[in-house]
Amino acid sequence: MSLKSMMRELKEMKDGIGNISRRGGESKLWRSRTRSHVAPDRPPVESECLEQSPWANLPPELLLDIINRVEESETAWPARAAVVFCAAVCRSWREITKEIVKTPEQCGRLTFPISLKQPGPRESPIQCYIRRDRATSTYLLFYGLVPSEGESDKLLLAARKVRRATCTDFVISLAANDFARASYTYVGKLRSNFLGTKFTVYDSQPPCDSMIPSTTHRRFHSKQVSPRLPACNYSIGTVTYELNVLRTRGPRRMHCILHSIPVSAIQEGGTAPTPLALPQSFDDQLSPIPSSKVNGPLIDTSSPSLAVTPVLSAGSGEPLTLKNKSPRWHEQLQCWCLNFRGRVTVASVKNFQLVAAVEPAHNVSPEEQDKVILQFGKIGKDIFTMDYRYPLSAFQAFAICLSSFDTKPACE
Repeated sequence: MSLKSMMRELKEMKDGIGNISRRGGESKLWRSRTRSHVAPDRPPVESECLEQSPWANLPPELLLDIINRVEESETAWPARAAVVFCAAVCRSWREITKEIVKTPEQCGRLTFPISLKQPGPRESPIQCYIRRDRATSTYLLFYGLVPSEGESDKLLLAARKVRRATCTDFVISLAANDFARASYTYVGKLRSNFLGTKFTVYDSQPPCDSMIPSTTHRRFHSKQVSPRLPACNYSIGTVTYELNVLRTRGPRRMHCILHSIPVSAIQEGGTAPTPLALPQSFDDQLSPIPSSKVNGPLIDTSSPSLAVTPVLSAGSGEPLTLKNKSPRWHEQLQCWCLNFRGRVTVASVKNFQLVAAVEPAHNVSPEEQDKVILQFGKIGKDIFTMDYRYPLSAFQAFAICLSSFDTKPACE
């Protein structure tokens, strides 16, 4: 059997799982989880017929060879959906697929939902773009250089802007039509202060074992929600814009403190926290952590106030800090300029490049200090590019870029 015909059969089997799921009354969950074009960690309903089929009972060596061939041949979307189909066949296929597919840091590709919370590649950045919809206050992150004509680009994440009395929230989800916090697709949020000068990034899961969830006055009872829904927020970083009280002309200055990433991650031989799976149950979110690991107070994200301190272990090290790369003044063009390498075509105060802000004592090489970790800029009406690399994840990069969309009259 050729690889092409095998992929066609796998797609038919995957569609069959979706039909079984719809008959089970879970079509809304299945569609919302596949609409982002990334493989779910597990299908909503295991198909008994598939578990007993010859496909599920293939010898492990043959199955390993098949999935290896698929993973190596389908490296770009939408063709990479074949890897998704392999993971959706049955439990044995899914486990082997998860073992074969490498993290974005290792292979530079995005496949599973957890890939969006894993660090990007160290050398070449992952290139994406953001489409803003002013009418619905939504922001969609797509995988690709620029928008394609067929509107078939791979959706990674979506965010909705929610204005409140004393702050602004950007709720981030895996689906473009489901922004409920009590939903499987919820992955985190970005919250601003009243002036729009300071933002806090919240994750729905801890990026490392040393972080503990925030307390909240709106905590759900475990019997009132699905056991697979996230129920906590973790403060993983802050974005701060310097005040421009005199309203002088020039680019905005910003600093990002990433509490979930130690500065040692960009040192020689350093590594960034890499989660391996999304939360599977409500109880996993609330699992107790020994108090000896805590060196600060709990965070209360139910309050609009941002005067909170992230909770980290004593041995987590100094957090990584990013700063915007200083542009140069172009006399002929009479504007501030940065080298975006062709990825930004429209001048905007929102455009920025972030590099590591380190001290000599951090022992970070000059090459690492010059690397642009996150780049964001405008290419058309309501279209912006977003390129990120290690140690940031797609979720962290998207949250930082969302801060640039909020109104900051005191910063411009």
